[in-house]
Amino acid sequence: MNAQTERLTLAGAAGAIEAARDAAADGVPPRGVAVIAHPHPLFGGTMDNKVVQTLARAFVACGWTAVRFNFRGVGGTAGVHDEGRGELEDLLAVIRQVAPEGPGAVPIALAGFSFGAFVTSHALARLWPERPVERAVLVGTAASRFNVADVPAEAHLRTLVVHGEADDTVPLSAVMDWARPQTLPVTVVPGGGHFFHGQLPLLKGLVMRHLQSAP
Repeated sequence: MNAQTERLTLAGAAGAIEAARDAAADGVPPRGVAVIAHPHPLFGGTMDNKVVQTLARAFVACGWTAVRFNFRGVGGTAGVHDEGRGELEDLLAVIRQVAPEGPGAVPIALAGFSFGAFVTSHALARLWPERPVERAVLVGTAASRFNVADVPAEAHLRTLVVHGEADDTVPLSAVMDWARPQTLPVTVVPGGGHFFHGQLPLLKGLVMRHLQSAP
């Protein structure tokens, strides 16, 4: 993402996990570690996706260390695509290594785009009973294609859901059908497509506003 991006090799159930870490901006008080998940591996999704990098930049600007990683079978990450099951284990393995629990544990945030938002939803549901997540960001949530987990009720105010009005990959109606029973707010970007072409600065601003708000 920039000249200071640190390349990492982490351990996962399927083998090595390729990751990248960006520290919080200089002069910004550190807030914790954000782990960001990328879109579908079988359709070109990687940790270098523009939406994923936009999310990372928003977190870094707000004082978070941002960690992106490649799911199994992508780039330098070992293994093969596992339809979300193994990918959830990959995400949880990354969290355990870059933001371990125990004395001195730092706050964590989770974010994901498209397929990555689906996987992130399950990580949030899995972690919440044991370890509250400070912030969650779900962008282009693939609710029409996968069984997205409900957001724990106590995490609603800490969670930002963003979707493009004109998303032709995941219809807005599918996300609303997922969010409605939970009374979970969805921020809609007028005219926005799945990849937010021409609107990435707006997306970054929405995420930053969420991260800077009171919990």
